[in-house]
Amino acid sequence: MGSVESATEVASTGHAAMVSQPLSVQVAYSPSPEQVDLRSLGLPMGSTVADALRASGLLEAHGLALDDELVCGVWAKIRPLAHPLRDGDRVEVYRCLRVDPKEARRQRYRKGGKPAKGRSAASADPVDAPSSGPGPGTGTSV
Repeated sequence: MGSVESATEVASTGHAAMVSQPLSVQVAYSPSPEQVDLRSLGLPMGSTVADALRASGLLEAHGLALDDELVCGVWAKIRPLAHPLRDGDRVEVYRCLRVDPKEARRQRYRKGGKPAKGRSAASADPVDAPSSGPGPGTGTSV
């Protein structure tokens, strides 16, 4: 008998032999805003984040080194390179921010950009905000 039991044997015993099926994983890296390099791989059971990075070829393609400085994660949670992978995982390589997001918003606003999403012009500039005195919607007529 081989390493794989027949369906009738599994049904009668309730056990199946451990079959090493490949893990289906994705490796993603965004070298710049609006650009994503996403690669799908099949890896053996027991593979780690480091194994996926090596097999993907992303590091070489983007001039990255597999060292302690490389920050990566699985499904948006930072994980060490030795973290074991499960079927369906997405390994993500994170790059350092070049500009603080808050500072980038300030710079866009100074250049005449729109206020942040969900903010009106009145809430963006408290000097022009309406006072809390009597007026429409306050229950008092003028």
